Amino acid sequence: MIQLRAPLARAMTTLDRSLFSQKFQLAAAAVREPRNLARYRKDLIRESRLFNRPGFSPLLSHPDPELAKAGRKLLLLDPRVKLELTETWGETIQRGHKDEEVDVLPYELTLDYNRWTYQEVIQSILPTELHNEVPSGFNSVGHVGAFRETLPTPPRHEHSHTRTVHLNLRDQYLPYKKVIADVILDKTPRFRTVINKIDTVGQESEFRTFSYEVLAGPDDLNVEVKENDCVFKFDYAKVYWNSKLEPEHTRLINKFQPGEVVCDVMAGIGPFAVPAGRKGVFVWANDMNPESYKYLTEAVKRNKADQFVRPFNDDGRRFIHRAADLVLEASRNGDHALVRPRPKFSRSNPAPAPEPTRVPVPPTISHFVMNLPGSATTFLHCYRGLYAGKEELFAPHTATRLPVVHVHCFAPKLSDEEVFEDINKRIYDEIGVRLPVGNDLDAGQVSIYDVRDVAPNKRMFCASFRIPPEVAFAPREPGS
Repeated sequence: MIQLRAPLARAMTTLDRSLFSQKFQLAAAAVREPRNLARYRKDLIRESRLFNRPGFSPLLSHPDPELAKAGRKLLLLDPRVKLELTETWGETIQRGHKDEEVDVLPYELTLDYNRWTYQEVIQSILPTELHNEVPSGFNSVGHVGAFRETLPTPPRHEHSHTRTVHLNLRDQYLPYKKVIADVILDKTPRFRTVINKIDTVGQESEFRTFSYEVLAGPDDLNVEVKENDCVFKFDYAKVYWNSKLEPEHTRLINKFQPGEVVCDVMAGIGPFAVPAGRKGVFVWANDMNPESYKYLTEAVKRNKADQFVRPFNDDGRRFIHRAADLVLEASRNGDHALVRPRPKFSRSNPAPAPEPTRVPVPPTISHFVMNLPGSATTFLHCYRGLYAGKEELFAPHTATRLPVVHVHCFAPKLSDEEVFEDINKRIYDEIGVRLPVGNDLDAGQVSIYDVRDVAPNKRMFCASFRIPPEVAFAPREPGS
């Protein structure tokens, strides 16, 4: 199929939509009998002779008002079909014309700015040498679309990473950033605001927030997003959120069982904690950012997870031991949730509402989540002495196993073997116990999951391992 191209508007830095209107001289098949229309349309699709453009129907009214009133239609043909060259018509049109079922007519098609796609408009504006990396992906949060100026790539073995943006606007694209933003807003109706992040996430803030400039739309970053059947409302400039992590959130939530306790050490606004609480998992959810804690607390209440999720605003290193102590204390105090079963409604046999089920808080934590990929592995030494002097809570004294830690981290794009060795060494350097790579956590192995590519030379991983006894039961350091 011959592609129709938008008019060239090279080096435009202020969007002029009027320049994108263009007329094309095409051919159309006028099917004389409406009952034959579906057959001809099907045959033309099979021959790739029917006009095919997203969002545009090739079925048009006949230009003659009287024939249009009688139900006559046109089928717009592919641009390679030329009115004056019968050899371009294809078998279907040639046969229909010979059988006097089809007339081939000229048709003038006008495509204005609204008919061109984002990609087509941008390619008509940018110089050809910039077409290889046309900005085409961006982080979206609620009504906000965000992209970032490219900053120097961190050294290969530095584990800091730029986050929350899905389009790197390289330096050569900066003169066009406002026109790109205007086109994004035009072509993506659900967005109201496009921002440009002007620093690496976390560069200016330990809370992974960012500086930004508004390129299009109002300066309003108060957003609402839905994930895993939960609603989150927050100021995108004050907390961290990445919609592309939803599959990872879901993957770990599926590992948590109702009635267990999960400690979310760097919980953010609760993408792990709130959905887990909704499924009946107790979550001690912590974040050091006061704004994240505020929105986490609101999300817990909004999504009716407050019986199971307890928000905290503490330093993650201190919170690891604190959470273990608080959970044990809550269990010994008889803390519990009351779960009301959904009544089975029946008009003929109305039954009294069932009694709520009492779900006690267990004495130990089953999972720790550490989703701070830039530095979470440096927190792992804090698990030493987690359950010092509490050996009786775990096997072989009970059926309870030591907690599993799920720690996220970044690694360079090397071979899997090199990456696994690098991550494994980081864990060993912190906990002092070498764990072989594998998927049997109960056999003392560490499972390393490839979460996603986050940059051309960087990947995100999640390492999961059961805390070794020599770490969990080690003496606690004073003050820990």
